[in-house]
Amino acid sequence: MYPTKILEMIFVFAGLMTCVGCFTGIVITALKRKSPAALPTREIEMRLSDIAERLARIENAFEATAIEVERISEAQRFTAKVLAERSVTAPSLIDRQRGSVTPH
Repeated sequence: MYPTKILEMIFVFAGLMTCVGCFTGIVITALKRKSPAALPTREIEMRLSDIAERLARIENAFEATAIEVERISEAQRFTAKVLAERSVTAPSLIDRQRGSVTPH
């Protein structure tokens, strides 16, 4: 390669890097100017904290409801078990009571 060709390539590379640097600087400056406006204000922060508190209360209520539903289902299982056992033992009592009970 010729020395003039190498020198020309170096200048093109330096020019391109300068353009990329300037473009990056412009973009960063634009983002910095918009960022204070993009930050949430005090009112928005208060609303967000209120929403977070409400969600926490809803979550607690939901968990309490789930626990109560579990208790109800356990009570139903127990009742069904007791009734099933009672129905199994009841016919045997009826069989023993058959016959004459009165003294004739």
